[in-house]
Amino acid sequence: MTTQHESPDFPFGDVAAPDDQRDPDGDQFDLEARLSLTRVPGMSTDLSDISEVEYRQLRLERVVLVSVWTTGTVQDAENAMLELKALAETAGSQVLEGIVQRRDVPDPATYLGSGKVRELADLVRATGADTVICDGELTAAQLRNLEDRVGVKVVDRTALILDIFAQHARSTEGKAQVELAQLTYLKQRLRGWGQSLSRQAGGRAAGGAGIGGRGPGETRIETDRRRIGHRITVLRRRLRQMDSTRATTRARRERDRIPSVAIVGYTNAGKSSLLNRLTGVGVLVEDALFATLDPTTRRTTTQDGRVYTLTDTVGFVRHLPHDLVEAFKSTLEETAGADVLVHVVDASDPDPAGQIVAVRDVLRSLQDRPQSSEISQVSEILVFNKIDLIDEVTLAGLRASHPRARFISTRTGEGIAELISQVEQTLPTPQERVDVVIPYSRGDLVDRIHKHGTIHELEHGVQGTHVIADLHPGLAAEVRAVGGR
Repeated sequence: MTTQHESPDFPFGDVAAPDDQRDPDGDQFDLEARLSLTRVPGMSTDLSDISEVEYRQLRLERVVLVSVWTTGTVQDAENAMLELKALAETAGSQVLEGIVQRRDVPDPATYLGSGKVRELADLVRATGADTVICDGELTAAQLRNLEDRVGVKVVDRTALILDIFAQHARSTEGKAQVELAQLTYLKQRLRGWGQSLSRQAGGRAAGGAGIGGRGPGETRIETDRRRIGHRITVLRRRLRQMDSTRATTRARRERDRIPSVAIVGYTNAGKSSLLNRLTGVGVLVEDALFATLDPTTRRTTTQDGRVYTLTDTVGFVRHLPHDLVEAFKSTLEETAGADVLVHVVDASDPDPAGQIVAVRDVLRSLQDRPQSSEISQVSEILVFNKIDLIDEVTLAGLRASHPRARFISTRTGEGIAELISQVEQTLPTPQERVDVVIPYSRGDLVDRIHKHGTIHELEHGVQGTHVIADLHPGLAAEVRAVGGR
């Protein structure tokens, strides 16, 4: 998108910025498309005799936030509510009010205590809210009981995050992963309004089952559970097929031993902006949580000409839903196979230390997964982004507490050159020396040596190209099989 600015000298129009001032994020056409799909205001969310799936597809609108503060400081509770507010606004909701209750544990029946439930019901009626969002994962009983007492739809934190993921997924794999997580979550919380899902169906009412379907039949809730189970099976089969394609691509990279760098971090920390700064790829950038779901991998080169890949990954968040981690495990495993992790932290966040802990907790959860056993040995570069948004005192405190970290601003470009230099120094270097003559018919091998090795000598002779270079073991063996002296 061309950067534009207003000037007193040009009061009647905008002026396009020169080429050296263009937005490093490129033309954000994907962002324009996303913003054009806004939620329709005024859609009803009244509880009615509808199916569970239909119920969960209704829009979030005017919401009241609810949180139970069990541990930590007052500041921790406030930060949690601010994050919940950001999640709700990302989902397209208008946040009206928020309630925090101090309890040792959430109430097993209604999440909040009975007094707070009455206060919440009064607040909902006074504000005209149509949805309550709870900062926690509620059981089916808690959702049902709280909805009965408040009179509007209740959504927990997990359902809210899944809703955001459903809005932002674009690729076939991403959509399948989100749907799998949604259905897994939904299957555990099926319920009906009144007796709507308790009614039995037989004969033609049983979906046209005919012979064998007459008689008492299934209740609606049983039918929904069976259909959801079938869909989950289909999605898992489809994702396994996609995993095989991903494995083939990974094997090809490992054959050539292309070093890889994975950009990880908390959601909205600036990972996509950093990828744009490093490669100029122009991936979607938005000031919203979970703007990126589909990982983007791009090739770039070091100063000495070696090729490596950079991957922008999905952002993490505190208490990331377990179903979501399971659904996205193949995507998350890309981080485990990386040679270097660039861990991006939002320096302007009220609790950057909490972001670091949340991200590392998710990375540790990948330890027992295939392809992930060596994740603890991956080199990590800690990067604090958005330093242009904090004062000097805060910046000095972060530098003192994290002396080995890098401090950058993807908006201004400050610290980017130093970060690139450290990434290139951290990448594994070829260590196996080869001294061979490669026939001219195998120019492809010479090209791969240029891309993936360190050349010390190169001379074109009568028999072919004489190369002395340091290569990775796999490529070195392939070169020796072809070349000779």
